[in-house]
Amino acid sequence: METLGGTGVAMAACSVLTPKAVTTFLLLVVPRVSQALTFSLPFQQPESCSHNQYFDVSALSCVSCGANQKRDARGTSCVCLPGFQMISNNGGPAIICKKCPENMKGVTEDGWNCISCPHGLTAEGKCHCPTGHILVERGVNGWLLSQATCELCDGNESSFTTASALGNVCVRCEPTFINATRSCECSEPNVLTGGLCFSSSESFPPHVISAARQGEPGMSFISEWFAKYLQSAAAACWVYANLTSCQALGNMCVMNMNSYDSVLVDACRLFQFIFEKTAGLSTVHSISFWRQNLPWLFYGDQSGLAPQILSSTPLPTNFSFKGQNQNTKLKFVAASYDIRGNFLKWQTLEGGVLQLCPDTEERLNAAYSFGTTYQQSCEISLSKILTDFPTPIFYDVYLEYTDENQRQNIWAVPVLNLNLQHYKIFVNQDSSSAKWLLTRRIFLVDAVSGRENDLGNQPRVIRIATQISLSIHLVPDTKNGNIYPPLITIAYSDVDVKDPYSQFVKVSFSVKYEMNQGEAFVQTDIALGVLGGLAVLSSLLRTAGWKRRIGSPMIDLQTVMKFLAFYAGDLANVFFIITMGTGLYWLIFFKAQKSVSVLLPVPAQEERFVTYVGCAFALKALQFLHKLISQMTIDIFFIDWERPKGKVLKAVEGEGGVRSATVPVSVWRTYFVANEWNEIQTVRKINPLFQVLTVLFFLEIVGFKNLALMDSSSSLSRSPSSYIPPYSRILRYAVSTALWLVIGITQIVFFAGFYERFIEDKIRQFVDLCSVSNISVFLLSYKCFGYYIHGRSIHGHADTNMEEMNMNLKREAENLCSQRGLVPNTDCQTFQIAVSSQMRQHYDRIHDTLTRKNGPARLLSSSASTFEQSIKAYHAMNKFLGSFIDHVHKEMDYFIKDKLLLERILGMEFMEPMEKSIFYNDESYSFSSMLYYGNEATLLIFDLLFFSVVDLACQNFILAAFLTYLQQEIFRFIRNTVGQKNLASKTLVDQRFLI
Repeated sequence: METLGGTGVAMAACSVLTPKAVTTFLLLVVPRVSQALTFSLPFQQPESCSHNQYFDVSALSCVSCGANQKRDARGTSCVCLPGFQMISNNGGPAIICKKCPENMKGVTEDGWNCISCPHGLTAEGKCHCPTGHILVERGVNGWLLSQATCELCDGNESSFTTASALGNVCVRCEPTFINATRSCECSEPNVLTGGLCFSSSESFPPHVISAARQGEPGMSFISEWFAKYLQSAAAACWVYANLTSCQALGNMCVMNMNSYDSVLVDACRLFQFIFEKTAGLSTVHSISFWRQNLPWLFYGDQSGLAPQILSSTPLPTNFSFKGQNQNTKLKFVAASYDIRGNFLKWQTLEGGVLQLCPDTEERLNAAYSFGTTYQQSCEISLSKILTDFPTPIFYDVYLEYTDENQRQNIWAVPVLNLNLQHYKIFVNQDSSSAKWLLTRRIFLVDAVSGRENDLGNQPRVIRIATQISLSIHLVPDTKNGNIYPPLITIAYSDVDVKDPYSQFVKVSFSVKYEMNQGEAFVQTDIALGVLGGLAVLSSLLRTAGWKRRIGSPMIDLQTVMKFLAFYAGDLANVFFIITMGTGLYWLIFFKAQKSVSVLLPVPAQEERFVTYVGCAFALKALQFLHKLISQMTIDIFFIDWERPKGKVLKAVEGEGGVRSATVPVSVWRTYFVANEWNEIQTVRKINPLFQVLTVLFFLEIVGFKNLALMDSSSSLSRSPSSYIPPYSRILRYAVSTALWLVIGITQIVFFAGFYERFIEDKIRQFVDLCSVSNISVFLLSYKCFGYYIHGRSIHGHADTNMEEMNMNLKREAENLCSQRGLVPNTDCQTFQIAVSSQMRQHYDRIHDTLTRKNGPARLLSSSASTFEQSIKAYHAMNKFLGSFIDHVHKEMDYFIKDKLLLERILGMEFMEPMEKSIFYNDESYSFSSMLYYGNEATLLIFDLLFFSVVDLACQNFILAAFLTYLQQEIFRFIRNTVGQKNLASKTLVDQRFLI
C-alpha cells in the first residue's frame, strides 16, 4: 500500500511540473540519449593490459588494480604483491591488501595470513621447503602456526613416502622406485625415465631409443612427447606388463603412422620387440595378431595377407532394403583411448565421431545407412582444430552385428593407412592389395607429437586425418545381402603451424559400396561383340544396296568410306542399346531389390560405361551429319504438266508489229510447291521444344532425378534437411534416357495416331498439293535411285479460276473422274525409282546445262545468254522428264512393280535397272527419308545422346536441356538454309521466292 501511495504522489507531482521544468529536463536528458546511440567503445584484449591492470569482463576494458596489487595469472582479477596479505576479498576484482610485519614476511598458501618462513621465500612470497620436505602451516585442527615448518617425508622401507607434486602432503613412492631400489630414489646404475625407475639388471628394451616423429619429407624432428614418455611406456609394458603403458606405447606407434624401420628404434620397433618377446603368452579371442596385455595394432606383414582378410570370410549378417527383414543400418562401434592409454568408453560412430566436418546429426548419421554412397568435405580453420582436439583420441573400430543365435557380436574393421612406411616404402599406396599392411587403430588429430622442447608450446606440426574412406564390398553372387569386412582407408597430412587463425585444412569423409563388376563387364563385352557383328553385316548389306543404287560394281575408296559411314550409324545404335540396357538394369535391379544382391558401380567402374556413351554419341553424330549432307545435296526437279490454253497476239519488239504466240504457263504453281517442299524439309514427328521442356519438367519439378541418387530410396522427393547422396552417372543416364524415349515415343504415337489423322498431315498434304497444282516431283538421292511423286492433274489443267477448281475437287470427291495414280484406276502417287544408266546420263547432260553458270551448252545455242540458257535447259528438263514419265523414250522406258517383302526389310533392290528403269509402288511415302520427317529415330537418339553427354560432363540437366535445344535450332537453320540453296540451284526456282 505504501508503494502504491508513493506512486500516486509522484504522479501528482509530475502533473504540476511547469513548462520551464520540462524544458530543463529535456535539455539535460536528450544529449545523453543521443550520445548513447553511437554504441561505440574501445576494443581492448586481456593481453593488452599492463602488469598492474586487470581485464574487467563486464566492461570489456583494462582497469587498474588497487594499491599493493598486481593482476593474477588469468588476467581477470588482482592479487596482492609478495609480502602483503589479503584482508578483504568478496569474489570480485576489488580486494584489500595489507603489508606483513617484518618478523613474518611470508604469506600462507591461501594468501590470507602472514607467517614466518625459516627456509626462505619463493618468488611469490610463499614459504620454501627443501626437496623431499612438505610445508606445514597449520596444526592438525587447522590453527595457524606462527612459524611454518618443513617436515621430511619418511622414505624408509616402513613408509616409502615422498613429497607430492604440490609439496603439501607425503605420498607413497612410485612402485617402480620401490621395486628397483627399495627406496624413493632412483640412483645409478638404475634407469630413471618418464618418472619411472627400472633396475639395470632387468631385460630392458634397446637403450638407444629414437624420439623422432616420422612424417613427410622435411617434417621429421624430435618429439617432446616421445622423448619424455616413449622409453618409460615401453619399459613398463615390457617389464611389468602394465596395460595402460602398453596402450600408450601402441598409441605412440599409431602417432608414428604404424611405420616400421629396422634402423630406428622408435615406438613401432619397440612394440614389435615386445610383441615378439611375448610369443609365449596367450592370444586374445584366438586372434594371432592380438597378444595378451598388448593392443591389437597390426594384422601381420606376410605378403598376400590383406586380400585374405578382406575377401575370404563374409560377415555373418545380412542386409536388405525392404521387407520384413529390412536391415539398412551399419552399426559401427569403437573402443576409445586417450593418449596416455586409458580406456575411455565404448561409443557408436554416429553423431560424427570420425567426421571432422560439422553438419546436422541426421546428415552425419546418413553415412551409416547401408547402400547410401556418402561424401562430405569441407575446409576447417586450424585454430578450431587445435581448440577441439588438444590431445588425440584413439579408436579401435568394430562392426556390431547379431548372429543366428541372436547374440551381439563385433567384427574388427581393418584399416589401410596410406602414410604407413615399411622399410621406408609406402606399401599401402601400391595398386596391388597383396602388398598392403593392414592395421587397426586410428586417430583424427594429433597436436601433441608435433611439439618440440616443451609440451606447453604451440605444436610445430599438427597431423590431421584429411581423407577417411569407408569401403564396403558385396560378396559375389550373394542373394541375401552378405558383405565382406569393411575397410577404412585413411590418409594423414602434416600441417606446418604458422598462423592458426589464417590457415585452413580441407578434410573429407566418404562411404562407398563396391561389388565385383567382372561378370557384368564380360556380359557387356559379349553383347558388344554379338551386336557389333550384326552391325557389320547390316552395314555390308546397306553398302551393297548403295552400290546397286549408284550403278557401280567396283569397290573403291568411296565404297570403303560409305561402308564406314553406314557402320558408324549401326555401331552407334549398338552402343546406345548396350548403354540403355545397362542403365535400366542398374536402375531397376538396384532400386527395386529387397535383399541386396547388386550394388551400383563406383565412379571408377563407370568409366567404361561413360566411354560407351561417348562412342555412341560420336558415331551417331557422324551418322546424323552423313544424312544431313545427303539431304542437302539431293537432285530434285518439279515437272510442270500444265500446257498452254491457246494463243494471244503479242507485240514483236523491234519489228513494229504483232504476231500470235502461245499463252505462257504460270510459274506460280511451281513456286508454291517449291515453297511447301522448303517448309517441310525440317518438319518432325515431335515438337523439339516440347520434348526438351517436358523432360526437364519431369526431371527437375516432378523429381525423377532423385531416382539417380546413390541410395536405396525410390522416392521422387527428398527433405531439404536430409542428406542428399551424390548422383550415379549410370542412373542419371538411365533416368533421362528412359524419360526422353517415353516422351518422344508418346509424341510420335500421338502425332501418327491423332494429329496426322484428324488435324494435319503435311506429307500427305504435300502430295495432294502436287496433284492440285499439276506438278510432279522427281527426286534422285543416289545416282540411279530416287523417288517420284506423281502430281499430274486428272483434270488436265490446274491453272484455272476458283469456280473451276472447286468444281474439279467436287468431281473427285464424288468419283466422277479417274483416280490420281500414275497407273490408270489406281491411287498410288508415290514411287521409289531405280533408273537406268542411260536415263541418268541423259538427265545429267540437261542438268549440267541447268546448273552451269557459263560456257557452251550441248543442247542450246552458245550465243544465248546464261539466263536464257538456264530457261531453255529448264524447259528441256521439264519436257524430257514429262516424256519419260509418258513412256515416249522407248530406249529409256520403265515399268512399275511392287517390292518384295525381303527387299523392303533389307532396304535394297534385287533387280538392277539394266535396260529399263523400275518404278516401285511406295504407299509409305518413303521420299520423306530425304526430310527430317523420315529420320525421326536418328534425330531422336542423336538429341538424346547429346543431352546425355552434356549432362554426364557437367551433371546439370538444365544446362543439358538448353544446349540440346540450341543445337537443334542450329542444325535446323543449317538444314533449311543449305537445303533452300540446293532447291533453288537444282529447280531454277528463284531463292527470293522461297519464303
